[in-house]
Amino acid sequence: MNDDDALVTEFRQFVRRPSFPCVGAKAALTKGQLEFAVAHDLRAASADMQIYSALCNFAKRSQVGKTLFRSFVVLFRCPLTLNERAFEHHMWARLQALTDLDTQHGQPRDEHVSADPANPHFSLSFGGEAFFAVGLHPGASRAARRFSHPAIVFNPHYQFEELRRQGLYEKMRKRIVEKEVAVSGSVNPMLREFGEASEAPQYSGRLVEEGWTCPFHRK
Repeated sequence: MNDDDALVTEFRQFVRRPSFPCVGAKAALTKGQLEFAVAHDLRAASADMQIYSALCNFAKRSQVGKTLFRSFVVLFRCPLTLNERAFEHHMWARLQALTDLDTQHGQPRDEHVSADPANPHFSLSFGGEAFFAVGLHPGASRAARRFSHPAIVFNPHYQFEELRRQGLYEKMRKRIVEKEVAVSGSVNPMLREFGEASEAPQYSGRLVEEGWTCPFHRK
């Protein structure tokens, strides 16, 4: 087993833990619909093109049938000692770089969401598909976000709307909140509904201060 395989296996085991609160990720794992890319360093741009290409291919596959419970996970081998602010900084640097590649390649933006991170309907867009990003790292204050290595999970946005349409969203959200409280002793204060406030502050997992400005723009 090479290092990449070992890191992917470790992430799968992390999701399988009974204490892990995201039931959507557990369902994606059970269905074999978690896809992975492994890069060396969250702080480096060297793997951006490979990550972007894999993410766009994932977006194309996701658009076929709009299957529920699919996620694309980017795992980074280092660094392992970032505090929450440092992780947030480098995570947004990678998201900005991937977005720049999307515009450079002439990909259409998903018009169902806003490109403005201050807008309540903001979401990322790659390959014409909207995504909600979830950051994890060893220094996360929330247990649900505390993985042994830096990671960014990309969740297709259409899934949330489809779950709402099927009447499943609130049930799943309630279960996630209950598990989060059981593990961390409180509800994640950054948790917001789409359209209620921008989802951008939720991405890194850090409790951002009032007046926080998202370091991102789509050119």
